[in-house]
Amino acid sequence: QVQLVESGGGLVQTGGSLRLSCAASGRTFSSYAMAWFRQAPGNEREFVAAISWSGGNTYYADSVKGRITFSRDSTKNTVYLRMNSLKHEDTAVYYCAATSSKAVNTISTVKALYSYDYWGQGTQVTVSS
Repeated sequence: QVQLVESGGGLVQTGGSLRLSCAASGRTFSSYAMAWFRQAPGNEREFVAAISWSGGNTYYADSVKGRITFSRDSTKNTVYLRMNSLKHEDTAVYYCAATSSKAVNTISTVKALYSYDYWGQGTQVTVSS
């Protein structure tokens, strides 16, 4: 059974940093496209960042570009989201997602919720102002 488990969320002050982790199990995800989405109360789930199945390309939402880094450790079947200079508006539940589709390799496809087959349960990030 495929599982994605997020961790690393918590409460942080404005300007602080966090590193979220997403550990995958059930199969090897080294050739999967992976992504992070977030959902704030009352809002739709939105794209944050993604890494292509080859690991060669990363994609970021404009709202987080320059503050967030997405990385992958294939030896641990884990991806990370390093978030710096956090803002109150970054407060949300952050979800990890994965897909085996090699067609998910453009900014339009990596941003789409329907592109992903597997989702984690989410981890809460709260940024106090």
